[in-house]
Amino acid sequence: MNRIVQDLSIMLRANLWLVPVLAALVAALFYFVAPPPPMHATMSTGGMGGGYTQFAEKLRDELAKEGFELKLVNSTGSRENTQRLLDKKSGINLALLQSGQELELNSQQRAKLIQLGAVFQEPLWLFTRKDVTVDALSDLVPLRTAIGAANGGTRMVVDPMLAANKIDSHNLPQTWRAITGKKALAALLDEQLDAAFFLGPAESPLIQQAASHPELQLVNFTQADAYTARMPFLNELEIGPGLLNLATNQPPQTVTTLSPVAMLVANDSFHPALTALILAAAQEVMRAGTLIDAPNAWPKNKPHEFSTLTEAQYFHDKGLPLLQRYLPFRIASLADRYIILVIPLLVLLFPLFKVAGPIYRWRIRARIYRWYKYLRDIDKQFSNDTLPEHVDYEIQRLTEMQDELAKVEVPLSYTNELYELHLHVRYVLKRLESLKEQHNNAS
Repeated sequence: MNRIVQDLSIMLRANLWLVPVLAALVAALFYFVAPPPPMHATMSTGGMGGGYTQFAEKLRDELAKEGFELKLVNSTGSRENTQRLLDKKSGINLALLQSGQELELNSQQRAKLIQLGAVFQEPLWLFTRKDVTVDALSDLVPLRTAIGAANGGTRMVVDPMLAANKIDSHNLPQTWRAITGKKALAALLDEQLDAAFFLGPAESPLIQQAASHPELQLVNFTQADAYTARMPFLNELEIGPGLLNLATNQPPQTVTTLSPVAMLVANDSFHPALTALILAAAQEVMRAGTLIDAPNAWPKNKPHEFSTLTEAQYFHDKGLPLLQRYLPFRIASLADRYIILVIPLLVLLFPLFKVAGPIYRWRIRARIYRWYKYLRDIDKQFSNDTLPEHVDYEIQRLTEMQDELAKVEVPLSYTNELYELHLHVRYVLKRLESLKEQHNNAS
């Protein structure tokens, strides 16, 4: 056992040169590999109490379970969110945009934005007074109508619809008002308006208030197919009887409306490795569904004009990466990066360990063979009859060499070569002693 331990000790000392080489390789690979993703991001949402903000707050709470901090910044809606994403100084990494927003951007601006996925629907609701009949948008021209704020999300849907009906959104009828939200609903309930457009989830307090009022009714978009054919960013959505309000049976029959979708969009300051984490959190937020969204239906990879991350495509096709299915995000993310190191490290280590064997054998034998140089010099002097007169000095050196050889350590498999050296030293020493005796006899 002691001999085995001794051989291992010799082997380790002989291969100590591998330690700095391996350390340098690992350090180089860790230096060049991508750093771990940050555990924080900043998201631009929407107005206080709005659908965007409500979703973002749920997303923040879900991400907090993984130790991820999502900072929320309120905004006026999709347009301001887009401006913040395009502004490198805004500090915004992530935002909710309304589908159709891309139509307002040029190709260079669209190329700077990355869509992670659509996360929920944003239905367009048109409520009118009970005594008002609207079959087409052209019927609204003589009516007192709230069509949404000029730069709001409602107008992003309504304006293209008006344009399709040859109605100039920049030269609106005098009876139309550019308001929406609570202000528009209050005017509608006070009979100051005949109709009003709203945009938001069915669960929104604003939509629920409108649906519960007995003097209001929801308009059916009978031309929904025509709109979706011209505006692909809109979806046709059927609202069944009583879906909005069972007590008032609102709507009283199936109504068709139109709906853009809310998209999770990032810019180039967003770390791609966070994609699966963000989308998985959005999936949890929408797992139970809503009044109009089926459970486990979102997020979706809807057609869009923005750039796409391979991480987002993978999530939509296959779900979470393998490690993130079983490990916390922080650990899985680190493991993913370190696993990437294995392949190049093995590529480098294979030839390194292949050459380690010959180098090890050379270093062990060098402990033995370095002594042969002196023996060869003495042997040449024998052959050329040039051996110095002071043979005693050479005899003393060889005697000392024998003592030094006794201290040389080699593995058991190389002991025979060490013993052969002992024999060779003894052989030369005897020749020198014989030469000395001859010299003394001659004297």
